[in-house]
Amino acid sequence: MTNTALILIDIQNDYFPGGAMECHQSLDAGKKASLLLDFARTRGIEPIYIRHISTRPNATFFLPGTKGAEISDLVSPKAGEKIIEKQYPNSFRQTEFGSYLQKRGVHNLIIAGMMSHMCIDATTRAAADLGFACILAHDACTTRDLTFQEVTVPAPLVHAAYMGALSGLYARVLSTDEIIKGGIL
Repeated sequence: MTNTALILIDIQNDYFPGGAMECHQSLDAGKKASLLLDFARTRGIEPIYIRHISTRPNATFFLPGTKGAEISDLVSPKAGEKIIEKQYPNSFRQTEFGSYLQKRGVHNLIIAGMMSHMCIDATTRAAADLGFACILAHDACTTRDLTFQEVTVPAPLVHAAYMGALSGLYARVLSTDEIIKGGIL
């Protein structure tokens, strides 16, 4: 067992083409996450899947029992790999995630997933605040356009802003290639 885990957050069908909440270039990000998953498995790094199930009234995606709420085939869990379900952007909130990491002796997290401005941001900040060393795979994450008042911010700019905000204090923000080839562990 290693003290590092790969955290795959909300890489679920609703974020992909044809899903209820499609993200910008989600297939590209999903393929990068798949490369990280292969890397983790060959290095003995435990993958942990975070799966959002929406229990809010009037929710439009990640609905219980739907194809959209299932984990994408790009990062299909193998039998015995840990899946943690959540209902909030912060993967630690009202889940077993923190205690599971503690029991496994995990101190370092490699994080990938969706959406950069929501669950990736909330979980990475919480993880850093709890003392975990975080590496964020920026090209294995994605998001959507955001609108505030009458301003629409394109997804690539939203993503860049959040990666920039997390870089340094909260995480080392690296590409998938840098993580795989860089010998960072």
